[in-house]
Amino acid sequence: MTDLRTPAEHAAQIGAARDRLVEFVLACPDDVWRARPLADRGDRRPTGVIADHVAHAYEYMGGFIGQLLSGVDPQLDVAMIDRLNAEHAALAAGTTQQAVAEHLTASGDELIALVSGLTAADLEAAGGKVRRLAEICARHPDTHRTELEEAISRRPLSVFRPGTRTTWLVGRRPERRLTAGRR
Repeated sequence: MTDLRTPAEHAAQIGAARDRLVEFVLACPDDVWRARPLADRGDRRPTGVIADHVAHAYEYMGGFIGQLLSGVDPQLDVAMIDRLNAEHAALAAGTTQQAVAEHLTASGDELIALVSGLTAADLEAAGGKVRRLAEICARHPDTHRTELEEAISRRPLSVFRPGTRTTWLVGRRPERRLTAGRR
């Protein structure tokens, strides 16, 4: 099926999804921000690193689009994306909500400007790869936001507070404090 969206429509969808993630980031409680809600799925990154990953992805996806438009195929594959994500995770630990919101806004604005400036023919460059990357950029923030929201809502998250012997269960109301040896 052919995607009939214009570059401006792709850009608007990227912006709307980005804005929903920024809203989630700024509303995220500190304990949830530091928690690893997807650990049971094998993703050990804290919420904050996952959110910042989207901003980082905007940067490399924009670079890939630029390469494709200039006739260079970046030879995208899962191993390349996994490497980029691992490098980012190592650098983004401890990032603040405000810093992530700013990163999402800045890198998102750059990507939105790039995509909105494309032509219909540009979207079909490299056999439609540019269009597919624009589609991915529009889905990516919502995918991570919804998987985080679902993980947070379906079960308590255990978050250890450094300097104390207390672990808090967050993600369900009301929050409960667990002291050493009690659940």
